[in-house]
Amino acid sequence: MNEPALTTSPPLTAEGCAWRKDRLRDLLDFLNLDAALFSNRHYVYALTGYWHASPLTPVLCLIDKDGRLTLVTPGDPPEAPGADECLAYTPHKLCTLVENLEAAAAEVLRDRVAPFRRIGTDGVARPWISSPGTDWIDLTAAYQELRRGKAPDEIEALRFTLRGAHAAYTAAREAVAPGLTERELYVTMESAAARAAGEPLSGWGNDFQSNSPGGPARARPMKAGELVVLDIGVGVRGYRSDLCRTFAVDRSPSEAQLEAHARVVEALKEAERLIRPGARCRDVFETIHGMLEGWKGYRFFHHLGHGIGLDAHEVPRINPEWDDVFEAGDVVAVEPGLYGPDLKAGIRLEENFAVGETGVEKLSNYPLEL
Repeated sequence: MNEPALTTSPPLTAEGCAWRKDRLRDLLDFLNLDAALFSNRHYVYALTGYWHASPLTPVLCLIDKDGRLTLVTPGDPPEAPGADECLAYTPHKLCTLVENLEAAAAEVLRDRVAPFRRIGTDGVARPWISSPGTDWIDLTAAYQELRRGKAPDEIEALRFTLRGAHAAYTAAREAVAPGLTERELYVTMESAAARAAGEPLSGWGNDFQSNSPGGPARARPMKAGELVVLDIGVGVRGYRSDLCRTFAVDRSPSEAQLEAHARVVEALKEAERLIRPGARCRDVFETIHGMLEGWKGYRFFHHLGHGIGLDAHEVPRINPEWDDVFEAGDVVAVEPGLYGPDLKAGIRLEENFAVGETGVEKLSNYPLEL
């Protein structure tokens, strides 16, 4: 793969943060909320442009219905293009962390939160600053629906995470061989992704098993004739891609494996053709499911994909259990597969797409070959 040298994740822009804040203000108005309080550091980054690298110490952001955003961080407040005000709390005494970091961070906001009666939240900070007469509303579903539209700076952040995924697959393609354990492969891939990102990953997973549809890495050595399904989510500063490739452990796939692989590639191309604004996700799923389920006796038993961004799975869901509709601005992962014992044990391929006004742009470009 010939890609530009990787340095650091492109920063979120002041314009992008303002756009996301305005959309959140509209949601507060629609739900008749006085404010929203978030403690997920991914969400805080998207709204403020400040990435808090340490998962040990919490950060908070409070946005009121007038659009004023207050950021709370440990120590001296950082530069944050999306914040109107930055406050600090003390996370440690002589480098020993205090007992309840979430309460310490939330306490800084007590006076600002006191006048509000209806507050949307992702939940973590709520118990420490609750007061009689305050209603706390879970914003999880509504905020995820709001986030499905991605601004240009978010698209660039996701492109960067895909570079890390491509680096991980390049390392995997070189390393995969009979006798290598799944855990050794896991470490090799994670190291390559982190080097490409230029910083510790904010997210990593998910599937690293050979002779299996997927699962966490085991001490088990891979064997000749098997396929290894590698489904990885590379997270950098909260934004997370989701990409899957399948490799033949001994680099000599069987005729049955090659035929199944070709069928999955065909299904992936058909899904790309079908995804358009206004298309029902359930309809796309059913079409691809019809192409795969039962083909030569193989199974396709999982969803076709989902939105990506700040969480591993976001809206829209390409899944018959929901009735979502594709919209311009969506960024989705699409992952058809075929599984059966004689495939040792299956093939899954996944690409990431940005949905535009008339069609899709494929963001991922790592080769699909077994």
